[in-house]
Amino acid sequence: MLAVVLSLAATATSTASTVAHESEVRVLRLHEPVPCVGCWQPGLATGWQWQLQGRIDASLGVEMYDVDGFDTPRKLVRRLHRKGAAAVCYVDAGSWERWRPDADRFPDRILGRSNGWPGERWLDIRARRVLLPIMRDRVAMCARKGFDGVEFDLVDGYLNRTGFPLTGGDQLRYNVWLANQAHKRGMSVALKNDLPQIPELLRYFDYAVNEQCFQYRECGRLDLFVEAGKAVFQVEYRLETSRFCPSANARNFNSMRKKLDLRVWRQPCR
Repeated sequence: MLAVVLSLAATATSTASTVAHESEVRVLRLHEPVPCVGCWQPGLATGWQWQLQGRIDASLGVEMYDVDGFDTPRKLVRRLHRKGAAAVCYVDAGSWERWRPDADRFPDRILGRSNGWPGERWLDIRARRVLLPIMRDRVAMCARKGFDGVEFDLVDGYLNRTGFPLTGGDQLRYNVWLANQAHKRGMSVALKNDLPQIPELLRYFDYAVNEQCFQYRECGRLDLFVEAGKAVFQVEYRLETSRFCPSANARNFNSMRKKLDLRVWRQPCR
C-alpha cells in the first residue's frame, strides 16, 4: 500500500454554474500500481478515432480506435487488429445506463442524480461491495473481446452534483482500483478527464483522454502526461480547429474536433 498525503480541491458543479466548494487534506492508503508488462502503449503521436455510435468506419487508417465495449463485437476488434490498429474499450464506470445488459445489477440505492444524458444517473462509487464486482466483469468483457486498452468514463463524479457526498479521496481510490483492474487483465488504461487528480494518478494510467480542455483553458494540466512520455488524446466540440490545433500540435496532443454524438465525423489536427 502507498500512503499519499493529498490536498484535494473538490468542486461540485451543475450544468449552469459552480455551486459548492470543499477542501480536504488527508492521508490515503492507495494500492501500488499493477505493472502491465507487454501491454499495448500508444506513442505520443498516435492517430485515432473515437466513435461510440453508428457503424464503425474501420477504413480511416488510424492507429487506435476508441469504441464502445458492449456494442463492439470480438470480430470487429479482430478486424481492427488486422488493419494494424489498436482497440480501446469504452466503459462507463461512473454512471448507470438503463440500456446496458447488466443494468439490473445496480440497486436503486447507488443510483443518484441524472448526469444530463437521457437514461443515465450518477453512481455512488463508495458502494464498493456492489459496484466493484460489476466493473470487474466489465473489464473482463473487454479482455475477452481482445481489446488492447480501456477508457473508463465519468471518473470525476466528485466534481459534479451526483446526489452523493463524494470526495476527492473517494474518487482517487476508485480510479486507482479501475486502473489496476485493467492492468491485471493485460490492457493499458486511459485517464478520462479528472484533471485535478493527474499528479496522483499519473503513475497508474498509461495515457489520457480529454474533452474540451482548450475551451475551458485547462490543457496545461495534461502536460504532465506528455512530459512522462504518455500520449494525450483530446477532443473539442465547439471550437473550430483553427482555434486549438496549432496549440495542440505544439503540445504534442492528439487532438481533433468531434460532434457530441461521437459518430464517424472527425476533423483531426494532424
